[in-house]
Amino acid sequence: MRLMKIIVLLLTVISITTAQNNSKNKKSEKIMFKTLEDSISYSIGQNIGASLKDPAMNIKFDMVFKGLQDAIDGKSELTPEEQQVVMNKFNQKLMSARAAQTNAVKDKNKKIGEAFLANNKTKEGVATTASGLQYKVIKEGTGAQPTDTSKVTVHYKGTLIDGTVFDSSYDRGEPITFPLNGVIKGWTEGVQLMKVGSKFEFYIPSELAYGDTGAGQVIEPGAVLIFEVELLSFE
Repeated sequence: MRLMKIIVLLLTVISITTAQNNSKNKKSEKIMFKTLEDSISYSIGQNIGASLKDPAMNIKFDMVFKGLQDAIDGKSELTPEEQQVVMNKFNQKLMSARAAQTNAVKDKNKKIGEAFLANNKTKEGVATTASGLQYKVIKEGTGAQPTDTSKVTVHYKGTLIDGTVFDSSYDRGEPITFPLNGVIKGWTEGVQLMKVGSKFEFYIPSELAYGDTGAGQVIEPGAVLIFEVELLSFE
C-alpha cells in the first residue's frame, strides 16, 4: 500500500496548488520558501512527482482524486481486501510493462551491436574467436599467459560502442586484481590470450558480457562492450 500512500500525498499537494492557481490567465509566481518546512515539502513533491512519471503506470488522476475524497469523507468503494487484490494486479501489470520496455531496449541494442561487430571484424588487426569475441593487439608482451584460474592484475578502460566510458582503473589511478574466472566471459577468455606486458582491445558481444540484463545505469541490456586491457601481472 506504500505506492497508494505516495499517490495520495502527491495529489494532496497537487490539489492545494491547483486551488491556489485556478486562474489559467494568471501568470505563475515564483515560489518563496519562507521556512525549512516549505523547502522540505516542495522537495517531497518533486521526488514523488518524478517517481510517477513512468508512463507504464498510466495513473488516472480523476479516480485517484475520487479515492482521496472518499478517504477524507471516511468511506470507500473497495474493501481493504479488494484494494490489496487491485494493487497486486497493478504491480503485476507494471512489472510486465517494464519487462516489455527492457526487451525493446535489449532488441535495439542487439541489432546495433550486431551491426557494429559485423563491421568491426573487417577492420585491420581485429581477430575473432570461436565464441564471437573480437580483439586487437595494441601492444604484444613477452611474459607468460594466465589461465582461467589465475588471479590477474590489470589496468583497463571500459566503454560503450558510442564511446561512453563506464569504468576505468586509469581514472582511479590504480590497477585492479581479481580472479579471472570471476568476471564476465569475454574477460575470462580474452585475458588468457594476453602475455604479461600486453595491451589488447576487446570487443565483447552482449552474451559474453552482461547479456539481457545489463549492469547498473549505463550498461543497458544487450549492449556490446569495448575494453582496453593491459595485463600487468598474474599469479
